[in-house]
Amino acid sequence: QVQLVESGGGLVQPGGSLRLSCAASGFTLDGSGIGWFRQAPGKEREGVSCISSSGRGTSYTDSVQGRFTISRDNAKNLVYLQMNSLKPEDTAVYFCATVRRYGNACSFRMNEYTRWGQGTQVTVPS
Repeated sequence: QVQLVESGGGLVQPGGSLRLSCAASGFTLDGSGIGWFRQAPGKEREGVSCISSSGRGTSYTDSVQGRFTISRDNAKNLVYLQMNSLKPEDTAVYFCATVRRYGNACSFRMNEYTRWGQGTQVTVPS
């Protein structure tokens, strides 16, 4: 079965950390860029971070720069999002998605991403 599955979400106090994982099954992440997106209640889905197929290109939205780190392990078919110094405004459902693109660039253009996971909830109470 071809799918992406996110895990690692949960409830964490402000200032805490979580590591999200995105696991691909039924296909390889090799050759694909990966994006992490999030959607908070009543808000539009937004790009959080992305990593290129080569792993050499990464990007972060301004609000998480310096706190979140994206990485990938192609051998394990996994992508991670390490989230530190979490804030209440990070509360959202987090999704990973893939785009078939070789190279060192990635983007937050959601209409380019063809496979999406079901999401994992991250809650940081105020």
